[in-house]
Amino acid sequence: MNGIWDIKADAVEKGDNHRDVSPLTDKTWKDDNGFTHYIFSKTAFNNPWYSIQENDFELFENFIEGGSRAYPSDGSIPCDIIAEEARKILKKLEECSNDPNHHYCELARDSLKHGKFSLVRGTLKLYLGKYTTRDWRRKRFTDDIDFWMFQIILLDSTLRDCSFIKNKNTGEWEKTIEWKNPITKEFRRETLFAANNLNQLLDFGAGSYLEGSSLKEIFDKKIKRGHDVDLSDIINVAMVNNGTDGSHKEEWLEALSSFEQAANTRNIRTTSNLISLYRYSFAIADYLKRVSEAIKRYNDLIFDKSKYPDKTLKKLCRFSKHWVNFLNINGPEETRKILHEFYLEQAEEKLTHAENLKLFSNKILKLLNSKYEYLKVTFDIET
Repeated sequence: MNGIWDIKADAVEKGDNHRDVSPLTDKTWKDDNGFTHYIFSKTAFNNPWYSIQENDFELFENFIEGGSRAYPSDGSIPCDIIAEEARKILKKLEECSNDPNHHYCELARDSLKHGKFSLVRGTLKLYLGKYTTRDWRRKRFTDDIDFWMFQIILLDSTLRDCSFIKNKNTGEWEKTIEWKNPITKEFRRETLFAANNLNQLLDFGAGSYLEGSSLKEIFDKKIKRGHDVDLSDIINVAMVNNGTDGSHKEEWLEALSSFEQAANTRNIRTTSNLISLYRYSFAIADYLKRVSEAIKRYNDLIFDKSKYPDKTLKKLCRFSKHWVNFLNINGPEETRKILHEFYLEQAEEKLTHAENLKLFSNKILKLLNSKYEYLKVTFDIET
């Protein structure tokens, strides 16, 4: 707008222009100092298979049935399934590095000098490194594993050993995998792709570089592209990090510089993506707070056998093998107790995630406003 940001941005793929980034025109105003204030509404990601319930009890029921959030994805294979394939590949590399008689031993040792997770980028890096919530890891889907390895001949050999086949036409490594949906019990079959992102060193965007596999470098790409799946992934990392604690504290603090660098470009598409990022973040924070309050209000109902009879417990436990085994061994009464404890933990965790997201959203807002102060432009969110 006015050459500052794109009113239309890409939601799913390059050039679709499906995301509207318009301010609330009836709330746009200019103050006595000549600053124009652009107010944006909070907004949720578009998901045709899921809508947020207005009723708090329905919100609680949806939570305990495992469907309280849905995440934009860029594939059709659960990350849980793909992660197993990624672990097999990384294990092969470790075995190679530990075998002095293997002809690629030195290459393998060199590739692993910064840790095995440094060899993976993108979605699987966030998954394997546990940068997000378990809920995200369980519900996120994709169809590829992105590697970052300079030892190309070693990666090709390892993929071949793990039953991947190179497509002669596309140059991509492919493997057909099967899995059983734990809810519907149906069997699925899809093609999993594996690629070395080194091929994109000069091939991402308009001359942009992919520099590595760190969290910051993953964010660099996601902020620039800004599809729904990219912004959602960033948000799900942000909600479990606040810069003061956590296992990824230092990486998170380093990754925050991605937003500063992106804002410094004052690129109209990047600015549009940052506006969308804080709009989605504020909306999800409000949603998480609502879920937390609903859980606290209704969690004792798990002990109400008229509402949740014993036969219903198996349905509520199906998302966790641990719970299913616990139910089979210890029976329904003890299972109700552990579910109750889990729900209370989740209520507190979601409240923490909401607070982290609000902190993050306000940082993005403050950052944007600092970059456009010279134009006497202020961004804000509807309250």
